[in-house]
Parts: sequence; C-alpha cells; structure tokens
Amino acid sequence: MKNSIFDFENIGETLVLIPNTDLRELEFDALEAGSAEVFEALNSESIMGVIIDFHKTDYYGSTALAFFVKFWKRIKSRGGKMVFCEVSAHELEILELTNLISLWSVCKTRQEAIEMIQAD
Repeated sequence: MKNSIFDFENIGETLVLIPNTDLRELEFDALEAGSAEVFEALNSESIMGVIIDFHKTDYYGSTALAFFVKFWKRIKSRGGKMVFCEVSAHELEILELTNLISLWSVCKTRQEAIEMIQAD
C-alpha cells in the first residue's frame, strides 16, 4: 500500500509504517489522509504490532505526534505493541521533551524493532 505520506509493509501480524517525508504541521492535509489509510489497515484484527520506521525523515510535529498516539491507542486496545525505529536525534529529542518516550520503545534498527514486537 502506498500514499504520499506513508509506505506500508506487513510482516506477519505487524504493520510497518515508513513516513516518506518530514511530518511538519504544513503537511496536515496529507498527514490526515495518510492516517486515514493507517486506521483502515489497523482495522484488521490480525494486526497486533506497529513499527514506525523513520529512516527517511528527520522531524515530526505535534500533529504527527497526535496521530501516533491515536495509532498506539488503537493497537494497545487489542493488546498490541508499537515501536519506533531509525529515529533521528531531532525526533528522539521531541519524544523526550513531550515525555511520549515513556509510551513507546525506540530501537536503532528495524530488525531490533521486529524482535521487540515479536517478543512476549
């Protein structure tokens, strides 16, 4: 699945989201459209994990953080997990400043994120 904001990949019961651009406030309309596609993908009861892979980005704003929280609540409601990987120094700083780092694990690589999602 592909749109202008996210690439999607499925790895078993895990949905991998790859933002294609920095998720700045000016990208609100595209982010909202992209998040609608994410929520549609999350409607599948077989999805038990979400990995957001930021290897193509360096920054996200508060609107993107709000969507991440919504994704997390949806997946958490069915006992699933959400993990971030390939997070830039700027993105990590934003998670730390907002204290959202306490909600999600942050891994260096996608492989580490997959292993964390699959661990029980």
